[in-house]
Amino acid sequence: MILLVLDLTSDISLVDAAKRALTTQISELPQNAWVGLLHAQDGLSVIADPTPDRKRINEAIQSLPATGKAGLLDTIAPVAGLADKILRGSKVRVAILYVTDSDIANYRQDYTNPVINSSDPHDLSRRFPEALIQEKIAALQIRIESDEAPLFITHLRYRSSRMNQAYQNGLKILSEFTAGYSWFCHSEAEIPDVIQREFAYIRSSWFVTIDLPKHVGSHVQVRLRLPEQSQAHIAYRARLRSKTK
Repeated sequence: MILLVLDLTSDISLVDAAKRALTTQISELPQNAWVGLLHAQDGLSVIADPTPDRKRINEAIQSLPATGKAGLLDTIAPVAGLADKILRGSKVRVAILYVTDSDIANYRQDYTNPVINSSDPHDLSRRFPEALIQEKIAALQIRIESDEAPLFITHLRYRSSRMNQAYQNGLKILSEFTAGYSWFCHSEAEIPDVIQREFAYIRSSWFVTIDLPKHVGSHVQVRLRLPEQSQAHIAYRARLRSKTK
């Protein structure tokens, strides 16, 4: 099952390219794959419940407008919680896929860490303008550390400003923390290939249940190793927090 979350607010050409790529990849999913569609603007909303009906999902994707404020950071925790409930309550694999064109300056909350004292050259907000972004990412890591579904992010527009660099690095940290992955597109031409790779990663994901010792702590470190001769690559959650602790 894929929970697809759209967080699209800007360049219509990039949005249209992403929508075309998504409908192509969804149409090619195996019959046992279900897709749910959510919208991140103005609070999280469910557009279509998880379904194997490709036509319904694709029509819903095409009809969604690209307007409003960025919502990715505000919705990751509830989406992760929803995915975790589905995963724990049924014998299915669940993954989260965000498709976004978000700019850190387009959030309702101001993450720019404005200078507190403009007359003080030693004001720390001058030296660490990314601090609010980094604090938000760290707080989100704590909120989702007991949720098991991997998070994948396709960002349609790589931005090179200092604040967006910090934001994009934060998205990369969040997704890799969950054993997912983030891609950032530098041009419209890259979008179909990036989305195809995201779906390939998702389809290759597996879940393993591990019985923990009775007296283990609330936080668990995990280490997996492949045989030395193996050419395969694995990504996994190295740190988990038990929901029962």
